[in-house]
Amino acid sequence: MISETPAPRRFFPSAPLKGRIRVPGDKSISHRSLMFGALAVGRTTISGLLEGEDVLATAAALRQMGAVIGRDGEDWVVDGVGTGGFLPPSAALEMGNSGTSTRLLMGLIASQAITATFTGDASLSRRPMGRVIEPLAQMGAAFQSSPGDTLPLTMTGIEPAIPITYRLPVASAQVKSAVLLAGLNTPGITTVIEPVPTRDHTERMLAGFGAVLEIGEEDGARVIRIHGQPELRPQTIDVPGDPSSAAFFAVAASIVPGSDLVIENVGLNPTRAGLFAVLRQMGARIEELDGREVGGEPVADLRVRHAPLTGIEVDPALAPSMIDEFPVLFVAAAVAQGRTVTRGLEELRVKESDRIAAMAAALTLVGARVQETEDGLIIDGTGGEPLPGSTEPITTHLDHRIAMSMAVAGLASRDGVEVDDTSPIATSFPNFTALLEGAAR
Repeated sequence: MISETPAPRRFFPSAPLKGRIRVPGDKSISHRSLMFGALAVGRTTISGLLEGEDVLATAAALRQMGAVIGRDGEDWVVDGVGTGGFLPPSAALEMGNSGTSTRLLMGLIASQAITATFTGDASLSRRPMGRVIEPLAQMGAAFQSSPGDTLPLTMTGIEPAIPITYRLPVASAQVKSAVLLAGLNTPGITTVIEPVPTRDHTERMLAGFGAVLEIGEEDGARVIRIHGQPELRPQTIDVPGDPSSAAFFAVAASIVPGSDLVIENVGLNPTRAGLFAVLRQMGARIEELDGREVGGEPVADLRVRHAPLTGIEVDPALAPSMIDEFPVLFVAAAVAQGRTVTRGLEELRVKESDRIAAMAAALTLVGARVQETEDGLIIDGTGGEPLPGSTEPITTHLDHRIAMSMAVAGLASRDGVEVDDTSPIATSFPNFTALLEGAAR
């Protein structure tokens, strides 16, 4: 849960970032490791789990529904209840700031005959859940939500649920995953059609746990079919480093002169690695070292050296593979040579904050030249010169990615950047500030 007491901090111009660092485990894979372990029959062991507040909210909710989750030295262990084996929680499921926890758990509960209430902090309680409610209601789940389909929200699952074919109206890995997870305990075949491919951790990991999926392409769209009511097998999982967390350091090392930084053990799933491709298009020097595969996921160490960046027009088709990384890409664009144009980012308006508006305001405050459009930003960079910096705090709207992105902006500023509240960073990257300081020594 985000602290009620703000933790402001000023981020100053940085020395070169050097050495080797390791970012926390991938948040998406961490959430799913716990959830799928809770649905397996037997014990799942997880190393490298991200111990941020979002993931811990998932663990707490699964415990309330009968899974046994704890530590075994450095590892986490999950004793599952089997597909369809959740118990009704005796109290509300407190999600903190985690939209992923909320939407994926709604999917799991939709096809089980239990009732659960979801609550969250002020930021999460503003985020709409309608896109998940719509397909899950088609499967038979019932919902009572707050105005605007927000939290607090109570849902009652149904068993057996109705298998559906659902075409995603917008690209969303969370909505896709919610429907597939509901399909786990639904007899028959549940089908999701996504016109634009999104991150595929759910499909990869479900297959690894023993679920039966068919993945193909029809009329240019990706089609995923899941066969209901499998018995999932427990797994041993090594969670790779989160590419979304690595993104902040990749941009920082690219824009701080003299930097030469190795970011170890980064997951490079093609549906998540769009930022690194875009940075390379802008001229970034990012080298993949020791490429390997861990648990079905491609992994490598990334060596990032400072390089002059040039503005580009970002292909909107890449948006789903880097949707969470756009705030820090905007920072890179602000110090690039020339103009960067981004489009097709409507999804950013319904994240923890309206990230398009929030980053436009934040970057303008630190002296960047920014034009906000309906679905993106147009940024004219400084040509490598430091941003002037801020004399008043940046409003982060309780959004961890806004806070971390503007911290990176501070490293490439003349006078530093004041962030109004760094406490939300703990939701996804608890040691971010310490790691940043260590790399700049």
